[in-house]
Amino acid sequence: MDESTPVSRSGAKPSSVQGTEWEAPDLPRRAVMLTLGGVMLAMFLASLDQTIVATALPRIVADLGGFDRFTWITTAYIVASTSVVPLAGSVADVYGRKWLYVAGIVVFLGGSVLSALSGTMDQLIVARAVQGLGGGTMMALSFVTIGDLFPPSERGKYQGIIAGMFGISSVLGPTIGGFVTDHLSWHWIFYINIPLGIPVVLMFIRFFPHSKPSHRRRIDWVGAALMVLGIVPGLLAISIGGNGNHWTEARVIAMFAVSAVALPAFVWWGLHAKDPILPFIIFKNRVVAVSMIVIFLTGFAMFGAITFIPLMFQGVLGDSATASGSFLTPMMLGIVAGAALSGQVLSRTGGRYRIQGVIGLIIMSAGIGLLSTISADTGRATALTGAIVMGFGLGTTFPLFTIAVQNAVDYKFLGVATSSTQFFRSIGGSVGLAIFGTVLTNRFSHNVDANVSAEVKNVLGSEVLNQLAKSPNALVAPNALDQLNAAFASAGDAAPRLSADFLETLRVALANSIGDIFKMALVLILLALVGTLFLKEIPLKRRTKPGTGDEPKMPVVEI
Repeated sequence: MDESTPVSRSGAKPSSVQGTEWEAPDLPRRAVMLTLGGVMLAMFLASLDQTIVATALPRIVADLGGFDRFTWITTAYIVASTSVVPLAGSVADVYGRKWLYVAGIVVFLGGSVLSALSGTMDQLIVARAVQGLGGGTMMALSFVTIGDLFPPSERGKYQGIIAGMFGISSVLGPTIGGFVTDHLSWHWIFYINIPLGIPVVLMFIRFFPHSKPSHRRRIDWVGAALMVLGIVPGLLAISIGGNGNHWTEARVIAMFAVSAVALPAFVWWGLHAKDPILPFIIFKNRVVAVSMIVIFLTGFAMFGAITFIPLMFQGVLGDSATASGSFLTPMMLGIVAGAALSGQVLSRTGGRYRIQGVIGLIIMSAGIGLLSTISADTGRATALTGAIVMGFGLGTTFPLFTIAVQNAVDYKFLGVATSSTQFFRSIGGSVGLAIFGTVLTNRFSHNVDANVSAEVKNVLGSEVLNQLAKSPNALVAPNALDQLNAAFASAGDAAPRLSADFLETLRVALANSIGDIFKMALVLILLALVGTLFLKEIPLKRRTKPGTGDEPKMPVVEI
């Protein structure tokens, strides 16, 4: 029997998972282009926030404290967006895209205001989670909308355009973020979303088409709750338990226990519910199953790598936030070039996504491999070359697996299948940041303890040394450096020398710790490369002629 049409437990053949031919929606060309324009602007807004924040992270941590929660400024956003993505796809399949999209943008802007007003690390983490709920909705519906408007054979070109907007914001974001952080404050990297976001909301209200799906499904609130309970506590437990080896704390054990119960319950519910939030029937299709595994692994490596590159430039190479943003720009241009080229090639060659995926992951592996050699003696040219090569390889994978999944499933699963690609990428990123953050904190502390001189230990004392070994703030923040110099004041004339020696110890420890992160990322990308070899290629579907009898049911659209 065909793998795409599995048999249920009762023996009855369920609805087909295999993609049917695509029929163009009944929309004027102007409406299609305005909708595409709105999606591009929303994608620009969501991705700009991510890249602006990246270069400000070291300064934020230096200001608010909490190096042990360094990654949670990003992780909170990703965990929240991960949790909402499948629900957004499911709700969009039932009620349409327009007002859910508008609500997502409004929530995103509200989270931006809360982030800007945050005065503690905990407040910022919560605000970033609110922002992530809106951002996840926006990201999920962007790719779903492309699937609504264009057939699989043409989606590569338009996915490339969307990737271009991501790229423009990625090029501008690090530089703007660094400049704003250096000359104003990190609070303004969140305020900047407000004047950019309000016009997008107004444009969506005025021009975005409101679709009424012809097929009705119920919203799986039980599945959504089980999914959140299965994911969020586990990620929190990994992050908290790993920072200082608190694995035996009652709260960590309780969080793992909640996830251990909720995840199997989520799977059981998904297999038996009438309209599950994540229909496991789609994973019977090999293209979908393999694509999700590869997306998870690349997300795991991608988020970790991108998050720690600014820390490398600022903490190891001694650059300012503005300069580190400038160094990130070529990597982001690599992502743009890779995504745009990959999308065009995919559309023009009829869907050779397996070989393109293999080539892209080989290139990405080469870049991460170069970054894994980072040490305190690494020059900017080496770090920059590795970042650019990694970015180009990463960019080539962006359109491939989403289009492969969209092409492989029936139209009625388009929303949930497309959002699932974002879900698995975000899950990979969330797990990656939680684990990488734990590894970074532990390795940094270990490396400092192993390399600090006896003379420095005697001057600082064990208590002060333990505090300094938990964070490289002195490498990225002037006020933290002043505090370090004050700690050596008792050494008299030897204070400048001892302070400089200890700073070098911190720099070497940070470089080695970040290198370990990239080594882990390299292993994951190589696993993704192996998985891509098992991807089955299906020719990309084109437009159908109405009246053939096998067209998917398209939504009724109102302008």
